[in-house]
Amino acid sequence: MKDIWYGKPYYSLDAYCKNTLGHKYYKIALNAHMTCPNRDGTLGVRGCIFCSAGGSGDFAVETAGKSMRKQLKEGISRFGDKKVGHHFIAYFQAYTNTYAPVGYLEQVYREALSCPEICGISIATRPDCLPDEVLSLLDRLREDYPDKFLWVELGLQTIHEQTAAYIRRGYPLSCFEDALRKLRALGLPVIVHVILGLPGEDREMILETIAYLNRQKPFGIKLQLLHVLRDTDLAVDYLAGRFEVLDKETYLELLIDCLDHLSPDIVVHRVTGDGPRELLIAPLWSCNKRDVINSLHQRMRRGQNFQGKFYSE
Repeated sequence: MKDIWYGKPYYSLDAYCKNTLGHKYYKIALNAHMTCPNRDGTLGVRGCIFCSAGGSGDFAVETAGKSMRKQLKEGISRFGDKKVGHHFIAYFQAYTNTYAPVGYLEQVYREALSCPEICGISIATRPDCLPDEVLSLLDRLREDYPDKFLWVELGLQTIHEQTAAYIRRGYPLSCFEDALRKLRALGLPVIVHVILGLPGEDREMILETIAYLNRQKPFGIKLQLLHVLRDTDLAVDYLAGRFEVLDKETYLELLIDCLDHLSPDIVVHRVTGDGPRELLIAPLWSCNKRDVINSLHQRMRRGQNFQGKFYSE
């Protein structure tokens, strides 16, 4: 296991790409200029409680007036002075990236898939925004680009309905399960987003979410630290003293717990979060992402922790 994990104590996206695709891959975050049912009035107008005005796409290529092709070109150019090769994932990150007319979705997806340097696309969306016509489009694209991959990222965050109501997720757990079933039937790998440190959730509740996902067996998981961004409703509650964010030590302990209980077959796409410095209110220690990851690896090796240590079928 350690050999195929390239020295890390968990099955990282980097290891998966090297093992399965033959190369290290780099993500280019994109903004396809969409919106979200939690913002356009369908479900609400204020978004999820933690979501910034950028729709969780604050690290996307600066997009004002720029086409998808131009975003891709600029994103690739950012790696031009590094010896990283030419293997990129087009990451449709900002807002809900299946929430648009199918004709427009097909246009932007094909622009990315047709780019020679792009080896696949990853589409961040909501489980309640995958109607049959969108699923049919994804199935067609999978067939039309057999040498490239399509991944779908679903923002679950938690399995607990009380927390989901607080963060204004806007759909029940059954909706997530239905979307996962349909995507799996099409052979489309699913990456699930989970937030650690949500107000009101303790260690046991978070491990229940991990145990649930072990049973669902998605392709990948993103373990995201809760961070508080300016001009969000979460920031209002935080500044009013209604909850506290995790300190670094507590987060690392919780993260290691999650990895210890996570199936070793699930690819770990993220182990922390780093909101934009100009927007981040707390926790400020998360800005030093390299330190967080190095500390995680050191702690896991010192404690002989590894992904799946306490996992059983």
